[in-house]
Amino acid sequence: MRKRVSEPGSTGHPLARTVLAVALALVALTAVGFPAEAAGYPSLPLAFDGTFLSNLSAPDLAPGSSGTLTFQVADPASFAPMSAVTLTLDVYAFNAFPGNASSSVSSAGAPVLVTPTTSGAFANLSLPSLTPGTHVDGSVDVATTASTSAGTYAVRTSLSFLANGTVYRLESRGWFTARLWAAATELPNGSLTLNLTVLGVSGVTAETAVQVTSSNWDWALGLILGAALVLVGAGAWVYFRRDAKSSSGAR
Repeated sequence: MRKRVSEPGSTGHPLARTVLAVALALVALTAVGFPAEAAGYPSLPLAFDGTFLSNLSAPDLAPGSSGTLTFQVADPASFAPMSAVTLTLDVYAFNAFPGNASSSVSSAGAPVLVTPTTSGAFANLSLPSLTPGTHVDGSVDVATTASTSAGTYAVRTSLSFLANGTVYRLESRGWFTARLWAAATELPNGSLTLNLTVLGVSGVTAETAVQVTSSNWDWALGLILGAALVLVGAGAWVYFRRDAKSSSGAR
């Protein structure tokens, strides 16, 4: 027996229409007023967060020079074998400390991450499979141009892998908006927490930053330090000359 579906223009019970309208309004208000809970990856114990990705270090460069960003990816001793391991690095914010969650780099000539096959702000690195208690050290080249502006270029990270038939993904602070991060890290009473379910990830990784220092700033800093040393030297000369005169009885 086929169930009849009411036509859009058909009349229904006024109370039913009112209840439906209120329900739809509440759904819309919830979607706008509160951060949605991300349906993502299974959570890992918080104690694991700092063990999968560590020794993350970016270079300090002058415009036009290059260097190396290094890292270590490990399989914790009490975990499971890891395969399909991928580390993602992304230069995402200029003149900002890591974690400011800026959406893009606004500076022209920003540093680029250079791999054997790609060159750009974004790099995906495929790493070998790992067994519990082992690790792999890796690196990626970082290059600047003569037009690269001096400042700090934040690099966000993410790490994904397969373990026991389950895909896990960890991401750093820079992948989340300030609103979502606040919802996942602060309780209503102001206490700090970390709700990975709200973030939709298995854990949180560290970030780093490429520091670009202009040679002009180096020259200016050297001049300031040189002038300071001259003043200190002159002050010491006057001080010791005064002591010498005092010891001989002259005032």
